[in-house]
Amino acid sequence: MKCPSCDYEETRVLDSRLAELDNTVRRRRECGGCGFRFSTREETEILNLSVIKRDGRTEAYSREKLAAGLSRALEKRPVASSEFRTLQAAIERDISVLNRSEIKASQIGDIAMRHLKKLDKVAYIRFASVYREFRDVHTLYDEINKLVGKAGRTKKRATHAKRRNKPKK
Repeated sequence: MKCPSCDYEETRVLDSRLAELDNTVRRRRECGGCGFRFSTREETEILNLSVIKRDGRTEAYSREKLAAGLSRALEKRPVASSEFRTLQAAIERDISVLNRSEIKASQIGDIAMRHLKKLDKVAYIRFASVYREFRDVHTLYDEINKLVGKAGRTKKRATHAKRRNKPKK
């Protein structure tokens, strides 16, 4: 690791810690040339993975493309950058566990949707609308109904019951 201060080629690790949220390793380092101290973060990288697109083309897996899709879905949502890194790491972990050299883009989308559904339901719907190519409002409505499920119907009934039981003035 080169020193960011003097470009000296050798640094030594003073301390290593596993970051709890995003499965990275934080290392505290010191330059052997100038004594400058700095931190680095190491993360797992998915190598030699090809993505099979819908039209049959293949391309190398791109962490940046996943991040861009997730960012668009999470735009203006109350999600911290640490939660974003954790989300991306969890999706990439699930991809790695498949232990394949090729994966369909649809499988990556399904994995991403499963994690987004747990994190933020609005982001999930945004991602699903692009990924599943909703044709019309009815398709979107069907997906929202699946997401809300029985819990939404129960809340709706409770609200209506409160209104009915309210004493009239």
